[in-house]
Amino acid sequence: MRAKATQVKPTDRIVASKDNFPDDFFSRDPSDLAAYGKDWTKVFPPAPSLIAFPRTTDEVSRLLALCSEHGAPVVPSGGRTGLAGGAVAASGEIVLSLSRMRRIDPVDETGATVRVQAGAITQAVHNHCEPFGLTWPIDFASKGSSHVGGNIATNAGGVKVIRYGLTRQWVLGLQVVLADGRVLELGGALEKNNTGVDLRQLFIGSEGILGVITEATLKLARIPQQLDVFLFGVENLEGVLRLFREARKGPCAISAFEFFTDKCLARLLRHRTLRPPFDTSTPFYVLLEVEPGAANAIEPWLTSLFERALIIDGTLAQHAEQARSLWSLREGISESLSATGLPHKNDIALPIASLEGFCAEFGQVFESRYPGWEICLFGHIGDGNLHVNVMKPDALSNEEFWAQTKAADRDMFALVQKFGGSISAEHGVGLLKKAHLGYSRSPDEIALMRALKRIFDPQNILNPGKVLDVLEEER
Repeated sequence: MRAKATQVKPTDRIVASKDNFPDDFFSRDPSDLAAYGKDWTKVFPPAPSLIAFPRTTDEVSRLLALCSEHGAPVVPSGGRTGLAGGAVAASGEIVLSLSRMRRIDPVDETGATVRVQAGAITQAVHNHCEPFGLTWPIDFASKGSSHVGGNIATNAGGVKVIRYGLTRQWVLGLQVVLADGRVLELGGALEKNNTGVDLRQLFIGSEGILGVITEATLKLARIPQQLDVFLFGVENLEGVLRLFREARKGPCAISAFEFFTDKCLARLLRHRTLRPPFDTSTPFYVLLEVEPGAANAIEPWLTSLFERALIIDGTLAQHAEQARSLWSLREGISESLSATGLPHKNDIALPIASLEGFCAEFGQVFESRYPGWEICLFGHIGDGNLHVNVMKPDALSNEEFWAQTKAADRDMFALVQKFGGSISAEHGVGLLKKAHLGYSRSPDEIALMRALKRIFDPQNILNPGKVLDVLEEER
């Protein structure tokens, strides 16, 4: 009787090629599989089959060529700070970690650019450029652990979008490895390159489904000589929006305009045992950062805000340490919500003109259909981005809560669609928002995205199942 042939898994074939890579290139250590197979969503259990740690684009290229040859799926992985499941390996994929690709080249002061590998930490790039009076103006709470490549792959936003725009506006060139191992150099350090379709932009925000970003040439901005940071107490969301309109017309250039509710602040104070910023609590808070304008112009403007009752209370940071303390009130919210309860997070965007109408209807929907649920709302009013955090009621089990949030999400996304918004402002689609993509993108748009996926990754090995599904008959 003939012995049954043993089927060799694609991953085993790739590991068998380890002589082509450094000794520490692959890992099957259980702690590595658990750590590198997940991101900050913590919803999808990690189940990768292998972790790869390249140090160069050539190593990434040779690995992807092998994966393409053997049909092995690959999940590109950066700092894993994403909140949409975009870096999760839940089905035996190979995780391609860029954590060892951290090279940062010398700053080109004349061109105001810097070339970095995709695994460079955002904060490290800031520190590297600071002595030259320059910065890469992409800034958010996770900058101490997020990777530049991940920021580009998700077109990250953050707190300075109102002043500097999204990540894609600060990327001049990319080096990208395609699914079959081919390497593309796109754009270099050119400010101008009007030679047909800009392929670079296809990879920015594509969440790793078209190719793996390995290096980037970043455009830099001058660090402002001075920034003034204010915290205001405001009566309601209408007051937040009125204050924003006044700040737009004010004497200073806005660098950031953030808001959060008293519910967010209460959980932050509980988690960090801090003192309230004002003697009297207010329903809404606004953190405003500006680049000072004409001398002696800010004081009369502030006085007019009080005189017209646009703000209830307010404070101006008197020095850098105080400014950091005010910023910590905003940047510590997400961590504090998770530390004091179980939040269901959503990241949506609306046209600024639609924010008030959306929030009014949103409040009515939740009050009538989900009474007693605590909503912790904060975000970047200056670019229409709201972070909606629904906290699990004590009376519900985790399973009951997650089941009910599915219906709540559909109700909210229907409102987002009604007001012309996006179901994901800056966190991406990944696995978490994939089923709801139709609320923000038309069938024709989704069909074109699938067509692009088939062109760049015909075997569907790059981050398969993320953003959109590719049907078997389409491959």
